[in-house]
Amino acid sequence: MEEFASATIVIPARNERGNIEPAVLRIPDFCSDIEIIFIEGHSQDGTFEEMERVKQAYPSKDIKVMRQPGKGKADAVFTAFDAARGDVLIILDADLTMPPEQIPKFVEALREGKGEFVNGSRLVYPMDDGAMRFLNLIANKIFSYLFSWLLNQRYTDTLCGTKVLRRSDYQRLKAGKAYFGDFDPFGDFDLIFGASKLNLKTVDLPIRYAARTYGETQISRFRHGWMLLKMVAFAFFKIKAI
Repeated sequence: MEEFASATIVIPARNERGNIEPAVLRIPDFCSDIEIIFIEGHSQDGTFEEMERVKQAYPSKDIKVMRQPGKGKADAVFTAFDAARGDVLIILDADLTMPPEQIPKFVEALREGKGEFVNGSRLVYPMDDGAMRFLNLIANKIFSYLFSWLLNQRYTDTLCGTKVLRRSDYQRLKAGKAYFGDFDPFGDFDLIFGASKLNLKTVDLPIRYAARTYGETQISRFRHGWMLLKMVAFAFFKIKAI
């Protein structure tokens, strides 16, 4: 069983002021050295200022606060990954719909060799009422099927924000990222395609998806749905048509 000396939890956030302190308080002590990186993305509700306050309020925790230089979740995640020092990299969405208390089982799956790329899945266990709109649920199932077919790898949920991998594997993935280009505003597919290209052992880990308690979703079902359709077409010609 592999042991990890350190871990970095990356929390991208836009207009999530009310979730910043709860995120810190709810992250379990699953590792002796945990780095938390909050990366803020052009918020209008004082999220960045709340990050700074929380950092000062919990000096015993290794909390870093950053502002992303560009736009979109992918830019935020990869900017924070580049600044991370942990052996293991973990993405935690700031809406806390993936309860932070479930993080240890992702690290455990990596430690026990169940997977080298651990992908959260919201579509296995029953979820809280109102946690996901019906059309979003159907779309998620369809896209999971399409990307499973494209990659010859079963995914039950490609759009769950929580993904975990070794920093060393991220560095390898980053080196080959140009192969797929900068077409993914979310970052999920950059990681999924990169893991597939590196032949990383992938495992879906079911989570209990919760309803958000603060703020509103940043996802537009139609605009982002159209983006996802374009990604499917791009991936088909990049992967299946060669």
